[in-house]
Amino acid sequence: MTRRPKDLRQALSDGAEQSGQNQKKEAAGAGPCSLKRSCPQGQFSFLLQSGAANIVAPKICFQNKLVLGSIMNNAGAGINVAIIDGQTGRTVQTSFFNMYSGDVNPLVELLQGVQTGSVVLMASYDEPATKLSEDARRLISELGSVSVKSLGFRDSWVFVGGKGASKDSAVEKHMKNNKETNKYDQWPELVEVQGCIAKYLG
Repeated sequence: MTRRPKDLRQALSDGAEQSGQNQKKEAAGAGPCSLKRSCPQGQFSFLLQSGAANIVAPKICFQNKLVLGSIMNNAGAGINVAIIDGQTGRTVQTSFFNMYSGDVNPLVELLQGVQTGSVVLMASYDEPATKLSEDARRLISELGSVSVKSLGFRDSWVFVGGKGASKDSAVEKHMKNNKETNKYDQWPELVEVQGCIAKYLG
């Protein structure tokens, strides 16, 4: 049975509220970046969550700190990106790129300018693929992504990779938009990854 827009908004709202309640139980004061495990010395923790349909924005956390999300007013439709200094853990840049009605060139320019030693985190929201060019897909693939080659209309996707790091260290999750299996009407359910990534040693 297809959800009506009002039903979808209520379901997502209820889910977000329940998630928030669970986070409070797990780690009081940790906010939206509560992690289920700590990382060993010499590694950084990360947590990424794609957007849910076109209603709930994605979030990107690094070292248990929210670096991109709706409450920071730096998330938006398309592909959301956070670039982190792989040695210090400092946030270098965050941005989002509308891949439905926007221009892919600013994303390509950003990717071309990523410095060696950077950690690059990406999360989809609503529609990440319509304007995603072959150049953009190649540049993201060079950071370690496999799924970006097949990323399609309204797919859910999160990715953690790096410039100068082994591609084996990249982490991603991808769920295709399929009307037969979608959780939210015209969108699949959100996807999430969390874990640890080694500091860049140079």
